[in-house]
Amino acid sequence: MQVVSIFFVILAFFGIIIISNAVRVLREYERGVIFRLGRLIGAKGPGVIFLIPIVDRMIKVSLRTVVLDVPPQDVITKDNVSIKVNAVVYFRVMQPEKAIVEVENFLFATSQLSQTTLRSILGQSELDELLSQRDKINQDLQKIIDEHTEPWGVKVSNVEVKQIDLPIEMQRAMAKQAEAERERRAKIVHADGEFQASQKLSDAAAVIAVNPIALQLRFLQTLTEVAADKNSTILFPVPIDIIEHFIRKSN
Repeated sequence: MQVVSIFFVILAFFGIIIISNAVRVLREYERGVIFRLGRLIGAKGPGVIFLIPIVDRMIKVSLRTVVLDVPPQDVITKDNVSIKVNAVVYFRVMQPEKAIVEVENFLFATSQLSQTTLRSILGQSELDELLSQRDKINQDLQKIIDEHTEPWGVKVSNVEVKQIDLPIEMQRAMAKQAEAERERRAKIVHADGEFQASQKLSDAAAVIAVNPIALQLRFLQTLTEVAADKNSTILFPVPIDIIEHFIRKSN
């Protein structure tokens, strides 16, 4: 009797193990790729999944967006400038069956592909393009990486170049270039101001030539401004227009 009870206990224990391996619960963002005796059955989930013990094998795949940090890469640009560039790649699994069957490790494969593509694309661009056309570079990287990962059931949604590290010599040269550019703009603005001032003075001279009395009004206005300082001594010249009548009479 004792042997029979021990047998049932052992049988119940193995039954619990078998049932626990036969029933799986998958979350909303998970899918289970099931193989039956080595043959692909398909992807199931989410919810409760029933497996045939010993016969079925399930691999869980997450469908959430993965943020992959691409380590800094040494790149030589088209104009022979050595830089270090790192990026970040956003992708997600769209077809779990392909992500398991078509590639051994889709995370590692996507990481390596991102690194090689980053070096290749940036090596075909000049430094000025990398600094001024960052959006275009990101779009080219996203398009190329997505084309290569599509057979794996992986969709690359976005690629962003995070940081471009320049050599110290190049940073100094760019700083000098920026300073020279600012000086050039300042000189252009100053020259433009002088040109506009000369035009205004020319217009004023034309008005005074037509109306000489305008010069007298301007002269009186200047005297008013100078007279505001009580410590000033003013020599008031008599305008020639006032004494011109007496000169004619004397002659």
